[in-house]
Amino acid sequence: MKHEYDFLVVGAGLFGATFACMAKQHGKKCLVIDKRSHLGGNVYCEDAEGITIHKYGPHIFHTHDEKVWNFVNRFVSFNRFTLNTIANYKGKLYNLPFNMYTFYQMWGVTQPEEARRIIESQRREAVMENPANLEEQAICLVGRDVYATLIKGYTEKQWGRACTELPASIIKRLPVRFTFDNNYFNDRYQGIPVGGYNVLIKGLLDGIEWRTGCNYLDDRAYFDGLADEIVYTGPIDEYFGWSLGFLEYRSLRFEQEMLPVSNYQGNAIVNYTERTVPYTRIVEHKHFEPDNGAVLSLPYTVVTREYPADYTPGSEAYYPVDNKRNRDLHAAYQDMGRCNVPHTWFAGRLGSYKYVDMGQAISSALKFSKALL
Repeated sequence: MKHEYDFLVVGAGLFGATFACMAKQHGKKCLVIDKRSHLGGNVYCEDAEGITIHKYGPHIFHTHDEKVWNFVNRFVSFNRFTLNTIANYKGKLYNLPFNMYTFYQMWGVTQPEEARRIIESQRREAVMENPANLEEQAICLVGRDVYATLIKGYTEKQWGRACTELPASIIKRLPVRFTFDNNYFNDRYQGIPVGGYNVLIKGLLDGIEWRTGCNYLDDRAYFDGLADEIVYTGPIDEYFGWSLGFLEYRSLRFEQEMLPVSNYQGNAIVNYTERTVPYTRIVEHKHFEPDNGAVLSLPYTVVTREYPADYTPGSEAYYPVDNKRNRDLHAAYQDMGRCNVPHTWFAGRLGSYKYVDMGQAISSALKFSKALL
């Protein structure tokens, strides 16, 4: 029996919106639903007295993939924002990622070979051929000083446990630059949509039916009856009622504040790497618009403090805990899906249980669309 829609897309984030856009181009009729009151998933933006707020944490679009870059530029123009992150450790500031500015601030060195010698000396002193945990792995990569100042406290806050209790696999590599280059990403293309990510999402969903405030799992039988195929981008373990167990995540809590100053910290993102500071970073949103003089000159600003939090089912799932237990459990849920719900596809960040950036999310949606359509 033919249903009203070819596809029901559960989740109106970047993956779901991109897939729906491609399905429409192939002549398919889609309905996109989301349990939140808005479209866009975690890239959703709000307006606060003329300042565009990244509601669920800062999102900087970056990619090497020219196809992805050309695709998103069909729907929105991007500004020239380049991420240059600052780290604050006990009141002293360091540039990130680790580069010659960082090493000058830490050791007073001005030549790459000086910095290289210090790092290599500290790595040799560690003498760890097979690092047993994240702490040992980090010291083997960048030495004790960088680890203690810029990695340890931040990582322990982020993951809610000591670095000695975290697997070494979390940081297989750490970018170290022996140049004076503060550009956080190496990608060729980088920026933020002019007007915020809502403009991009609305462009992707132009001409496509959508509904917000709809929780698919609350009335699955009804929604299943609407479409021939379902693309589900929510948590796969929740879909199956956590019948095999819970997939682990880390969550976040945000505290937003409007301040009566034009410029609070002089940078979009400042990380706080000291363990005793409860938040991991402060975001000042107006700095995401370096070309917008009207916003930058406003006599007030909006900042958000970001606090890592434990995840419980029903709260927002941000960071998958990538370990063998969770990888095996996710694979078991995928097998369950293939055997029991042949017309449902589990995709996106939560469906695939992978942390991906925005460029990767769109790239995977384009590849998925090509294969399915």
